[in-house]
Amino acid sequence: MSLDVDLRVELGGLRLDAQLHAAAGETVVVVGPNGAGKTTLLRALAGLLPADGRIVLDGDDITAVPAEARSVGYVFQDHALFPHLSARDNVAFGLRCRGRSRRDARVVADRWLARVGLAEHAAARPGELSGGQAQRVALARALAVEPRLLLLDEPLSALDATTRAVTRRDLVRHLADHDGVRVVVTHDPLDALAMADHLVVLEAGRVVQAGSAEEIRVRPRSRYVADLIGVNLLRGHAERGVVRVRDDAVVVSADEVDGAVFVVFHPHAVALHRARPEGTPRNVWPGTVAALDLDGGRVRVTLEGPVRLSADVTPAAVTALGLAPGVGVWASVKATEVAVYAE
Repeated sequence: MSLDVDLRVELGGLRLDAQLHAAAGETVVVVGPNGAGKTTLLRALAGLLPADGRIVLDGDDITAVPAEARSVGYVFQDHALFPHLSARDNVAFGLRCRGRSRRDARVVADRWLARVGLAEHAAARPGELSGGQAQRVALARALAVEPRLLLLDEPLSALDATTRAVTRRDLVRHLADHDGVRVVVTHDPLDALAMADHLVVLEAGRVVQAGSAEEIRVRPRSRYVADLIGVNLLRGHAERGVVRVRDDAVVVSADEVDGAVFVVFHPHAVALHRARPEGTPRNVWPGTVAALDLDGGRVRVTLEGPVRLSADVTPAAVTALGLAPGVGVWASVKATEVAVYAE
């Protein structure tokens, strides 16, 4: 079983032109900023929006097949459970629509509710369920019809941080048990990295990067992707290991690449100083602190200057250096910490 997509959709001011491939048992996670076309892509795959191009599922071209005739399960962002039906009848709904008897549909629904840990909530209505429980009911409803293609739109976005972590682990397990193709939309990097066998990055309706999580982590190709995985990304022109990123700024790398390139280095590789440092660093730039954001046991410092970058430092370093918005500092990065690759 596989999915091959090359489709175009025009919706309002958005023109979606997207391609993706997924093999049986593979989870493709689609990420991108708001308005990139992620949900539009899912709706087109489900047959809820007209699309030009080709959607081929397990060798069958389903581009013109009505939504109700496609072997697709859809978990909506807001779960879209019927408020007047019990959890059991919500899960049974798709089976009933496909001609199963009320009794058979309920038997299958109870089996799925048990699989997602909600057997004791079978009679509960959506208003009586927590956000995590509602998400599991929606997933059980989508899986109960044994779809060849499973679509999930921001499945964890409505959950609080504690519930989200537990539900994410459960969701990864349920996805792994599904034999069909899975396509998940999310904006959260932890969700994306936890679920993805393959990542597709959409920006302004187009695929700007696709590959494994490791490939994208090592070689991001847009500012959005760099921010998603938490690295510094610059663009410039390289000659024998020296990359000019601006008229007044260069980056020295141990990689001798020539031509148009991307430059990437991690915020933890950036050292901050109140005076221009002496010694081994080959890359030294002045900057001004634009923002400080506490993240667990570290502080992410954003600098503006000839090179716009982020640095990770300890709270103790913030105090010792007197860092605050508007304070001038020097940033340094060793050439060995810098990766350069062709655009």
